[in-house]
Amino acid sequence: MPPTLSKGAPGALDGIKVLDLTHHIAGPYCTKLLADFGADVIKVERPEGDAGRRMPPFFHDETDIEKSLLFLYLNTNKRGVTINLKTRQGREMVKDLVKDVDMVVENFSPRVMPGLGLDYEALRESNPSLVMVSISNFGQTGPYRDYLATDIVEYAMGGLMYIFGTYAGVPLKHAFHQAQFRAGTNSASAALMAMYHQRSTGQGQHVDVSIQECVASGLRDIIDNYTYTGGVRRRQPNHNGDLTRLREVSDGYILPNPGITARLNWDVVADFLDAPELNDDKFNTASAQLANAKELGEIMDRRFLDKKKYDMFFAAHKLRFIYGIVQSPEEVMADEQFEARGYFVEVDHPATGALKYPGAPFGMDATPWEVRRPAPTLGEHNRELLGEKFGYSDVELSQLRAMEVI
Repeated sequence: MPPTLSKGAPGALDGIKVLDLTHHIAGPYCTKLLADFGADVIKVERPEGDAGRRMPPFFHDETDIEKSLLFLYLNTNKRGVTINLKTRQGREMVKDLVKDVDMVVENFSPRVMPGLGLDYEALRESNPSLVMVSISNFGQTGPYRDYLATDIVEYAMGGLMYIFGTYAGVPLKHAFHQAQFRAGTNSASAALMAMYHQRSTGQGQHVDVSIQECVASGLRDIIDNYTYTGGVRRRQPNHNGDLTRLREVSDGYILPNPGITARLNWDVVADFLDAPELNDDKFNTASAQLANAKELGEIMDRRFLDKKKYDMFFAAHKLRFIYGIVQSPEEVMADEQFEARGYFVEVDHPATGALKYPGAPFGMDATPWEVRRPAPTLGEHNRELLGEKFGYSDVELSQLRAMEVI
């Protein structure tokens, strides 16, 4: 079933309550995944707001804590309150909230929660079956546990960056915050495993997620190859005759890969490119292609420049070639495959109005993904959650704000 916007069916995680003490990206993405599939997630922010609210891009380029597009995406389906964990009363409020939840997710530096008296051992005193997920740069233990890091540092120290880029160039990192999102995905998976155990046995546990290790897990066969043979995979040569090299066409770029056909039926590749000059013994085997890479690349560059990317894409797949198009954001939004599966969904937020958001990461036909509410405005649910939970009146909530407790 396509991962479309649900019409109110119960979510897979309906009934699970999560206290979200996260900020920036990895933690909020973990709790977003839980919330989008039905968990009741209460996001606790410091009174000035999650630092993610100040991360670009912003709606209409207006630097506003309610208009960070990244924050809005990461916090759909959550209810939001503000609590100052640096105050004694704020910490007591968090401890009381913990009594009524199944899970706490946090991504502070490992020394922060113990320093606040909110570490797992302290919180489980009031909730023995609590699952607590802690996400940090290098994990809760080890010599690097307190080191600071950014996404590119995690990429580099996880080992993945070494193998990306060209043979003669420097290591490269993928765009945006891939290490953070990978850690958020792993954390959500780990949280659900711990929840399954909790539901089966009544036993809670502390889940320790290292972003460095999340990146390193992507190395897989690279590590196996090194431990087995001592071989180190290097960044790949980028000679112009590489059949899978990115090629420029008249209206953009395309990623060609004729696959096994190039080895068994080189004439089919030559005919597809309308390049009779390729029907030559200089090019019809892999070793010949490598020996004549410069000339092969020049011919292919010239032939590709005459083509249009979508024409090539559809024609290639009729021949079972593995071709892909480098699509712009505009083209991604208009892509007929996404459209057919209803992937992008519209979410209406009071600060931005209705915008298209990326949709479900996977489809579930019985317990579908659903946007029930947009990301909360700062402190939006203070009255609903803190007032009802602790019996505070509007006047008392105002006093707590003046005291910088909330």
